Amino acid sequence: MADRLQLFMVEEDEVAFLRYLERFSLEVYPRRIPEGWAPFRAAAAEHARLPGEDVYLAASEIGAVLVDKVKRGPDKGSWRVDEVRSPVIFWERSRRTEAGELLAGQLWAETSITEQTGRRSAAPDRFRALVQEVEHWLKKSFRRSDPPGFLVGPKAARLAKEGLQLRGDEHKPSAVKVHR
Repeated sequence: MADRLQLFMVEEDEVAFLRYLERFSLEVYPRRIPEGWAPFRAAAAEHARLPGEDVYLAASEIGAVLVDKVKRGPDKGSWRVDEVRSPVIFWERSRRTEAGELLAGQLWAETSITEQTGRRSAAPDRFRALVQEVEHWLKKSFRRSDPPGFLVGPKAARLAKEGLQLRGDEHKPSAVKVHR
């Protein structure tokens, strides 16, 4: 998952994904951390507690989760996870449009040295192995898409065959189908 994976997941797919993640002891953080937030373990039983659309899955057993204050913009003053220096996987959850279409979400982690992000050292080997294991499970368990580039959860694939519209992006409404 050096770059990112684009995914379609409905609630049942998310629960199955969280059930898989239970073995890694990942903690859940929202994109913007409110006062008094207490991270909880990513587990199927905790699905209802997941924050809105964007979630950080933090491998706090591998390394410290670094947070700092947002200095500019509409979220100025709130706390955020430093996704470059912390061992976290960013999960943008799929969401529905007003028309009932399912928009793709994404999963990504910063594991490499890159000039763009300012990362000066690679992520710990244990974290890279965890990220690769998660990517392997998703590619094995989810269906491919047509056009290529998306992974479709098993339940989302069944719903798509029954008429649910899958869209790659809200701004460029390209239709996505389940590959065979």
